[in-house]
Amino acid sequence: MKRYLVAGAVAVAILAAGVFLFLKSAPKPSYRMGKVERGTILSTVTATGTLNAVITVQVGTQVSGTIQKLFVDYNSVVKKGQSIAQIDPSIFTSQVQQSGGSYQSALANLAKARATLVDARRTMERNRQLVSDGVVSQADFDGAETRFRETGAAVRAAEASVQQTLGAYRQAQTNLRYATIKSPVDGIVVSRNVDVGQTVAASFQTPTLFTIAQDLTKMQINTSVDEADIGKIQVGQPVVFSVDAYPETEFGGVVAQVRNAPIITQNVVTYDVIVTVDNEGLKLKPGMTANVAVEVMKKENVVKIPGAALRFKPREPRGESGARNAGRTGRPSGPAGQQVYVLRDRKPVPVSVKTGVSDDTFVELVSGNLREGQALIIEQVQKKQKSAQTNRSMGPRF
Repeated sequence: MKRYLVAGAVAVAILAAGVFLFLKSAPKPSYRMGKVERGTILSTVTATGTLNAVITVQVGTQVSGTIQKLFVDYNSVVKKGQSIAQIDPSIFTSQVQQSGGSYQSALANLAKARATLVDARRTMERNRQLVSDGVVSQADFDGAETRFRETGAAVRAAEASVQQTLGAYRQAQTNLRYATIKSPVDGIVVSRNVDVGQTVAASFQTPTLFTIAQDLTKMQINTSVDEADIGKIQVGQPVVFSVDAYPETEFGGVVAQVRNAPIITQNVVTYDVIVTVDNEGLKLKPGMTANVAVEVMKKENVVKIPGAALRFKPREPRGESGARNAGRTGRPSGPAGQQVYVLRDRKPVPVSVKTGVSDDTFVELVSGNLREGQALIIEQVQKKQKSAQTNRSMGPRF
């Protein structure tokens, strides 16, 4: 009998030790907490774009020739009408002289033709009077009339020649003026594509010699916004952006235009959004990549909760009920819809909520049984503890 009592006591001791080791080895969950706060919710649409001058003028040449002089270089400030380059004018000067001589010759021929016409008219009028008096024959009168008409035609031909040579003369003068390339606007030279001695040819496509930005103190960002977000963008919305050159500086701008033309790239539809930017300090340069955030909605002095609290779902403990509830692990408990979890008696308890606008971190709390400053669970952290198996692994193996 005594032997049975001893065996029972040993069994109870072994069972108690097993329960103790199981409870000791069972991981105890801990939680990271966030708070219900009052503050500002700022909803933004992010995109990337490129900085450009508002007006960029590409200056070319309308005549062919060799670049003889350059009066400006990169970053030169120019005024409208200022000379920026000179093409060798010798050929154009010769053309002006040649066409000018042709024009003067045509004027002289016209004067001669008009004098001949006056003489032919006098002869015809005189013969008309003499033929009526019977002094000259009708044939003489007809010959004088024919000569008068011929000289009239010669005058008109001389006048046409004058117009033709005048046009050629003016064209030669224009080409000579075009040999001196001038800035069409006030601005800054952004690029220069020619050097002294280089030959440029004005053909069907005018070559670009200079690129002039009209005013770099006013710039714009050409950014592409995804079709899912374009409905939120409106003209006049404030914009905050940064550039890689100044990663710790935020710049401001305003949405100036939302273009309707779609841009399809690999089946992705985007739309151009133009943002105007003040660049008084000339820090920003054309071509810089801008990381843009358009402020589409802003609410101040609202109750907000961490967005991670809405994504949190408690994991079922692996104990006696763990195997039974294993199929429901990770599923939300409590009422359907949006919910967050609070700690009560060290256990997560769901609370139904209704939310509004959100940003990258917080979500507006529209309704729910929560108070300002209350702690919410945002993440479950499983503590790792030494188990009996770990303790056994440290001993000798047999």
